[in-house]
Amino acid sequence: MQIAPADFDPLFAALADHTRRDIVRRAISAEEGVLELANHYPMSFAAVQKHVAVLERAGLITKQRIGRRRVVRTNLEALLVARRLLDQYEELWRARIDRMNELIAESDGAIDTVETKGSKR
Repeated sequence: MQIAPADFDPLFAALADHTRRDIVRRAISAEEGVLELANHYPMSFAAVQKHVAVLERAGLITKQRIGRRRVVRTNLEALLVARRLLDQYEELWRARIDRMNELIAESDGAIDTVETKGSKR
């Protein structure tokens, strides 16, 4: 099983912030520029620009010039990479949980066997 190399850190660091996750969600429709996005948040335009820059460095969004506007678009391929990585982690943890359940079931059987032997004496 392949788990994330360090170059995934910027992607997940960018997604760790609620505002940035919301920007990624809004940018899926690719209808708003940075100025329009800034109107959705109780922070300065400069602060929203910084969030957009973090997302852009992580490869989660791109900006495309349409006329005088810079429209923000979500990079769906980057989201799919994150999803695949999270799926790998889920698979890993489910396998570990299944193994723990097996061990518990085995130890329950061993306890029953010991109690049965002890009660015959």
